[in-house]
Amino acid sequence: MVGRQGRYVTGAVLVVLLMVLATPWLGYARTVEAGRDYLLVGEATNEPTPHRACSPQMLSGDRQQVEVQAPPGGWSGEPQALDVFNVFAGEVRMQHGDREICGNMHDARTRDSRFRAGIGMVAVPKAGSYEPFVVSWQTPLKARWVPTLRLGAPSPVQQNDTARLLVRAACIAVAIALALSALMAYLTTRDRSFLMYIGATLVLVLWQSILGGLSGYPEPWLAVGERGAWWLLSLTAATQALVLPALWRLNGGDRVLPRSRLAQQVVLWGLMGLAVLVPWLGWDQLAVVALVLQGCFVAGCLLSLGMGLWARLRGDVWALAGLAALTPMLVLVLADATSARWLFEYRVEALQLAVTWLLMMAAYALNLRLGRLRQQRDEMRQLAETDMLTGLANRRAGLQQLAHHVDRVQRDGSLLVIGFLDIDLFKDINDRHGHEVGDQVLVAVAQALRAAVRNQDEVVRMGGEEFLLLLPGMPREVATERLEGLRQRITEICQDLQVPGLEVTASIGLAQWRPGEDDLAGLLRRADHAMYVAKRNGRNRVFDGETVDPLLPA
Repeated sequence: MVGRQGRYVTGAVLVVLLMVLATPWLGYARTVEAGRDYLLVGEATNEPTPHRACSPQMLSGDRQQVEVQAPPGGWSGEPQALDVFNVFAGEVRMQHGDREICGNMHDARTRDSRFRAGIGMVAVPKAGSYEPFVVSWQTPLKARWVPTLRLGAPSPVQQNDTARLLVRAACIAVAIALALSALMAYLTTRDRSFLMYIGATLVLVLWQSILGGLSGYPEPWLAVGERGAWWLLSLTAATQALVLPALWRLNGGDRVLPRSRLAQQVVLWGLMGLAVLVPWLGWDQLAVVALVLQGCFVAGCLLSLGMGLWARLRGDVWALAGLAALTPMLVLVLADATSARWLFEYRVEALQLAVTWLLMMAAYALNLRLGRLRQQRDEMRQLAETDMLTGLANRRAGLQQLAHHVDRVQRDGSLLVIGFLDIDLFKDINDRHGHEVGDQVLVAVAQALRAAVRNQDEVVRMGGEEFLLLLPGMPREVATERLEGLRQRITEICQDLQVPGLEVTASIGLAQWRPGEDDLAGLLRRADHAMYVAKRNGRNRVFDGETVDPLLPA
């Protein structure tokens, strides 16, 4: 009943979604019918341009300023675009001549709409003039976390800015897609590891949004305001609390050093505590926190690298995923230590790409884990449903398979014949030749049965020396001939064992499903009775149970 209700709910949701998706197209069709082949959306506005004037309050505090000088010979008179990015907190002031604007990375409404990943300005200096662009920003928390200024023609500068936005948005989109995929996996498996992955991914999405300024695009959806540095450091601490233990585990830390889990918990909760503390700190204290977080990140990456190499030398193939996830992080650490120019220019994009790669590798590791769990589940199921000696389905699995066949023949009216086989005088074989030979006989009989049917699942060892054959879709006359040939084959194949004095025969009872009369137990009872009739009539024969009433002695 619950499953049926779930299907109804799913169907209703799909119908609603289809109606929602179809509504715009229906509206467009009505517009075309009215004689219009276009669609106008929006309306005229009286809002001013998004440029903000700079107030003294915006420009208060410790700030840095630079003048972008004209080239030798002065400006050409062509439009000049200046884009400022990698500013993580505070207002950016841009001024040229009598034109002055201020913009905030965490509120896209304050910026020129032609620039989406940074704060930009387009001006047309007079030909031959030398008046510089003046740019100022809040002093960064760390020495090497400096803004990047790009000067040039408007088109290439804006294209570069748009490409940055696409990279930043794509990284967040990939993270959200991975989180949704993990949610589907959790609903299927109920494995809490996927919930932990989802939580970590959402934290990383928030961190990337603050880092790249998408928290304010197209309008602020996070209340960052003027506290961008606090938000960024708090989420950086929370991110490291999740990323560093993940790197350690991916590189085999839990497998090689199980006792390291306590240290992982200390690191996780210590960094989480720091994340909670950051909003209460002053500006000068934030600089110390930034240095501490940088040291933790470098130390965590190096320790994970050492563990990954050690685990790999010990033959841990799973550590390859950890080393792959760690590689971009190590590149960033090395580039920062050597003051690489490309990192100064593309720091935000490099960080987001590295984190996205880590999320992908973590998802890969989770999928491997899910595959191992499924494999173990399948192995346990196989052990529970397989006879260890012969490799055939055991009684439990055989009855389930028979029930499936019965359900099908009840639906479509097809044929179903079963054969119940018992090795004659099997106790005497064990007594005369030993249990080892008895086991060989059982294996040989199982091989003969398996070779005689289309699907291995249609042969069952019911227990001891008894076997059940399921012959769906086969007429009774054909089934009788098949079982007769099988009886002869059993005698022949057991002669191949070359045990002196060993003779093996089998008695087989046959029964066919009777529509409207039978149930599973009744079908088995008639086949079993037919097998005993075959034994009482001299053994080593096939007896058709349809020719005798199972309630009467034969």
